[in-house]
Amino acid sequence: MTRHTNSRYSLPSLTVLCAALIAGNPLPASSASHCVNPAGTLGCYKTIGAAVAAASTGDKITVYPGTYKEDVVIGKSLSLVGAGMTTTIINASGLSNGIYVDGLDNEGLTNVVVTGFTVENANYEGILITNASGVTISANHVINNDVKLSISVPTCPGQPSFETGEDFDCGEGIHLTGVDHSIIADNVVEKNSGGILLSDDTGETHDNVVTGNLVRNNPYDCGIVMASHAPGPGSTAPHLGVVHNTIAGNTSEHNGTQVPGAGAGVGVFSDGSGQGLVSGNVVIYNVLTDNGLPGVAFHSHVGPNFGLPADDLNDNVIVGNRIYGNGADLFDTPTPGPAGININAAGGGTPITGTIIAGNTITDESQDVVVNTPAQVDAHLNNLPGATGVDNAGTGTVNAAANFWGCSAGAGAPGCSTAKGSGISGSAALTTRFFTKGIVPVIIP
Repeated sequence: MTRHTNSRYSLPSLTVLCAALIAGNPLPASSASHCVNPAGTLGCYKTIGAAVAAASTGDKITVYPGTYKEDVVIGKSLSLVGAGMTTTIINASGLSNGIYVDGLDNEGLTNVVVTGFTVENANYEGILITNASGVTISANHVINNDVKLSISVPTCPGQPSFETGEDFDCGEGIHLTGVDHSIIADNVVEKNSGGILLSDDTGETHDNVVTGNLVRNNPYDCGIVMASHAPGPGSTAPHLGVVHNTIAGNTSEHNGTQVPGAGAGVGVFSDGSGQGLVSGNVVIYNVLTDNGLPGVAFHSHVGPNFGLPADDLNDNVIVGNRIYGNGADLFDTPTPGPAGININAAGGGTPITGTIIAGNTITDESQDVVVNTPAQVDAHLNNLPGATGVDNAGTGTVNAAANFWGCSAGAGAPGCSTAKGSGISGSAALTTRFFTKGIVPVIIP
């Protein structure tokens, strides 16, 4: 399948980063090849699981077209290569997962590649990765998983206890927990409960790249979410963290639309069970549209107002995204209406510091940027033509210098968007000519 990217963008830095991640985790020079076909003929295995069991570290397994009714568990470094996502199908009906890269039971697991499959009908995740490094999941179609989910009773019967925060979504289509220096690229993820989840249930999830994926029509959760969960069943200890990940060049559309408050285009969440940690991540050059919650949503549910430690949702960057037509946030992190970006500490009063919102184009929203945290948020060089460009609903401040407010006269002028709330600085007219090229606003001297 042709690489799914937003063609108007050029991402050379991500290409270099991905190459560096792969180069830093080379497979052994000596390796063997194995093959799988449905008949088990011509020297091939009949099942993928049998080929994985026979493989040694660094081997390549080629899987020919066909339907394989398996839950494939990978606990060693190898490459699993299907003939293509339209022809090589893992049907996990009645099984836990389609593919499980299991570093939880195989300490030090690295250098696993999975590419070229449709993965469907699993009870829980289509593809689950735990406690592994240097994993590449690319060019797969992950569809119709999370079948154990019951919306009337939001639990996931039988799911492993190490998955501490997935009762309401069964883990989504692709789930990384305790994973580092890995690449999730060019997959189509659709019709699961949610799309791609990075969490910290079993360990810190850090320094991963999620790029070029099409994540759509996942009805009950976010398209892409970085979520901090308890480090064990019932634990209220500080969470392990989702840090230094890059979400780049993806399309996240029409997710979380089937129940109120279900899912954002990209979510940055802590679950409220303890002190959450989602910090130092970059959300860049994505298209986020028609999701049930805002295009980008930050949710903290604890903090000093409740006599609890503050979450750490600090130092995240939202830059160069195209955001339009998303929904309103609800419950304890509400927005007044449909919103592009919502930075919200709810009633807990967690200061969300170091947030940078820059170079985004946000259209077809009631509020372009909503802020509710007792901290400073920086919003610059954004195209904010909505009825309200920036709405500061909290006690903090917003440095909103050098945005385009829908016209050249500045926020609140006739025909311009408004800056609502106190503590907003820099909302006057730009002193230089301003326009947008693609989605990234550019100032011309």
